[in-house]
This record gives sequence, C-alpha cells and structure tokens, in this order.
Amino acid sequence: MRHLRALLSIALLPVLGCGYAFYAGPMRPLETQGGNMEVQDDGGVRFSRDRLEIRVRPITDDELNRRFQTESDDGRKSTNPYTYGNTERPKQESGGRFTVFQVSVKNYEYPKVLIDPAKVSLITDNGREYWALSGLQLTNYFRAYVQGYGGNEYARFRERQDLLRRTMFPKEMIFSGQELVGFLVFQSLNPDVAQLTLKIHQAVTRFDYRDEPVEAIDISYRFGRDIGRVNRDGSRETEASAS
Repeated sequence: MRHLRALLSIALLPVLGCGYAFYAGPMRPLETQGGNMEVQDDGGVRFSRDRLEIRVRPITDDELNRRFQTESDDGRKSTNPYTYGNTERPKQESGGRFTVFQVSVKNYEYPKVLIDPAKVSLITDNGREYWALSGLQLTNYFRAYVQGYGGNEYARFRERQDLLRRTMFPKEMIFSGQELVGFLVFQSLNPDVAQLTLKIHQAVTRFDYRDEPVEAIDISYRFGRDIGRVNRDGSRETEASAS
C-alpha cells in the first residue's frame, strides 16, 4: 500500500504542479484557400462552381446561445443541444460541448445535388480526423442523461431532439432552384488543434436515370484558431496561431 501511495503521488505531480489551463480562440478562415474559394467578411468560406454555391462558416457557442436564447438560459437544464447554455463551467474546461459549422447550399446549376453529412470530416494539420456526428450518435449522447421515459429530464431530452431535427444539415437532394441550410456537428476539438481542413467528400453533382452518382467532387475549406494556455495569474501564452 505504501508503494502504491508513492506511485500515485509521483503520477499526480505533473497534474498538481502545472498551474495552467488550455484555451482556444474562435475558429476563422485561413487566408490560403483552394481554387473557386472566397473568404467572406462574416468568417465564412464560399465555394462556387458556375451557379452552385456551397458555403461553410464556423459557429461559436456565443452565437448558438444567442440564436437559441430560450433554450440556453436555464443553466444545466438548458435544452440547447449544441452548447452548455449559460452554465458557468470550470476554467480548465475551455472546450465547448461540440464543434459546429453551418453549411449553406444554393443550387442554381444542376438538376440536383447531394451532400451527405456522413461524408464530411475535419482533418487537422497535426494528424487527427473528426467525422460529422449523426443524429443517432447525438441521440445516444443525450439519452445517457435520461432515466426512464417520463419526468422533466425526459422532456428536456425531447426538446433537444426536436431542435436537432430542425437544424442539423440533412441528407437530402437539393434540386435546381433550391437552397438548404443546416449545422454540421463534430466532437469538441483536442486542445492542440490549431489548423484544419473541413472536407466534403464526394459531393454529388450528377446522377444517372437510376439516381446513382456519376459525378462527384471533393471540396476543402481551411480554418484555424489560436491555441495556448492561461496561467494562474490570468495571463495568456499563445502556442500556435491560426494565421
């Protein structure tokens, strides 16, 4: 037992002695983008091919809380599924609940276009890859907080599910003359992620008579954020910059 206590004391030294917490700034577009890309003033990046536009913009927790204000003002009982609402969280928990991007598609070029959310990923410059979460995955995530099929907690679970169904980017055909807007949801990024590529894999632009894809494109959007640490005195040290 004495040896176990000694080993635990040694193991805890780095944790107890570090004296700082990680921080990450808001995601923003990188200046260097691929062809047919335009960085916009509101932090979005727009891909254009003739009259097809596919626009991606990172959404902060603050914006999500403003957008869903009613669902975000009840502390731990808030029903905004994308954030922790207005809950005050410990300083060391600097990451949000999820990483969220808004995708906007305007199709005035092709008979129909399909973007499958399951084929969108975040590829980080330091070797990680995060795939967009499905509605089922998010349902399972929130169901873990629910006991039974009644009561206030179950009602809040249903409210979160309803908001997700109404606002997540769906897998559906975007026909000529139509527009579609929705959120892509990823797990919270690791604190060492500074730059990444949001990649839409196999966006289908042409189909045969059986609705089988015959033409698809990959589209890459570049984003970054400042990362670093906050010392006990409140000072910040930037370890990597988005630029």
